[in-house]
Amino acid sequence: MPKPIKAPKAAPENTLIALFEEEAAAAIAALKPAQAKFLTAKSFTGKAGSLIVLPEESGCRAWFGLGARKNYTPMTFRALPSQLPKGLWALQHDAELDAHSIHVAWGLGAYSFTRYKSGSTPSEVRLDDSALDEATKTAVAREVRAHNLVRDLVNTPTNDMGPAEIEAEARRIAGAHGAAIQVTVGDDLLAENFPAVHAVGRAAGPNNQPRFIEITWQPAGVPGPLPVVALVGKGVAFDTGGLNIKGGAGMGLMKKDMGGAAHALALADWVMASQLPVALSVLIPAVENSISGDAFRPGDILASRAGLSIEIGNTDAEGRLILADALARAGELEPALTVDFATLTGAARVALGPEVIPFYTDDEDVARQLEVASIAQNDPLWRMPLWKGYTDALDSDIADIRNDPAGWAQGGSVTAALFLQRFAPKSGAWVHFDIYAWNPRGRAGSPVGAEAQALRAVYQLLTSY
Repeated sequence: MPKPIKAPKAAPENTLIALFEEEAAAAIAALKPAQAKFLTAKSFTGKAGSLIVLPEESGCRAWFGLGARKNYTPMTFRALPSQLPKGLWALQHDAELDAHSIHVAWGLGAYSFTRYKSGSTPSEVRLDDSALDEATKTAVAREVRAHNLVRDLVNTPTNDMGPAEIEAEARRIAGAHGAAIQVTVGDDLLAENFPAVHAVGRAAGPNNQPRFIEITWQPAGVPGPLPVVALVGKGVAFDTGGLNIKGGAGMGLMKKDMGGAAHALALADWVMASQLPVALSVLIPAVENSISGDAFRPGDILASRAGLSIEIGNTDAEGRLILADALARAGELEPALTVDFATLTGAARVALGPEVIPFYTDDEDVARQLEVASIAQNDPLWRMPLWKGYTDALDSDIADIRNDPAGWAQGGSVTAALFLQRFAPKSGAWVHFDIYAWNPRGRAGSPVGAEAQALRAVYQLLTSY
């Protein structure tokens, strides 16, 4: 038997009816004959993503397919804001479906990046939220804002999102929540012992000086001590590849190489707005990997904050260098949990493609929690191995470690994670996400461009601390 349909108390003129495949036939049979005949003629069966819109005397009525119940994901609703006629829509759906997740999906689907388009307007397709309580409305707004902040930051080209602009965004977020912020810039990085950050970013010139950004926050009035959570984000505003210069195709998307920083900042904004009971530290090395007479070179030996010397085999493996300093700084805070986000390797995409995000950790409890959160939050993650058999691919004859692994190891995402593990905090758990931060194909509700990944799963993890 179909489960009861939940309808808003005061329905707007437009009505959207969401149906599972198993229940579509019975629901259609119960309609007025003209409507039933119309849907039958359109071969509507409740297939996932199918949509039929019927204009009425006042407004519209639409039927939306959710697919098989066992395969249902609320992210199906993400497609609707770009497909429905404009206006306010009342949703009728199975009473057991989670309204919070549906409204989040709708909010994500309503996103568009319009900063550089003249005459653009926000989405005029809205979902009625009058049935939600205020706490749910607030929670939905915070979640959507975090995801869309990532997308705004990553979509913005480097001429408007260099190291200085990343710092400005960090200052805005810190100021909004009364958090402390400290920024170390240029040659001061050497004095403050961030030598790898300085080396990678020093060639970018005076207008794009490298910097290290540190935000610290904890909720007021919450008795401590609170567990320290460190969020680390790779902030390479643009990556030419350095002297190992990329080809044109390889540079085409490099405005997104600060996607890790965008994720860390947006997640921090969400955590602080929600007043989670943690002592939060956000660590962002922000650089541009540029080319000049001052650029670091293949064959150079770089110092690091951790005291390990690094042989440079490839200047295009720069993200792990700045993260080495950031992770070493995180370790000084003795965190209970360290999470780093980085658009680190193409090998991660070869392994899992653009939509499934690999994560690395040697903490079994955290791994299990993330696997559960991935399913619960419809946030696709996959645990990858920190395979010790590849560790000696990072051996250097003249330094403590090399930044480009020996070719025999092949697993570029794995060896990059093994490199980071050498610098990760020894206290607490450490998790590394090798994100893509981009949709390479356009779909309804998911246009080509920046994408937030792993945020929902990590936020659920943080609620357990």
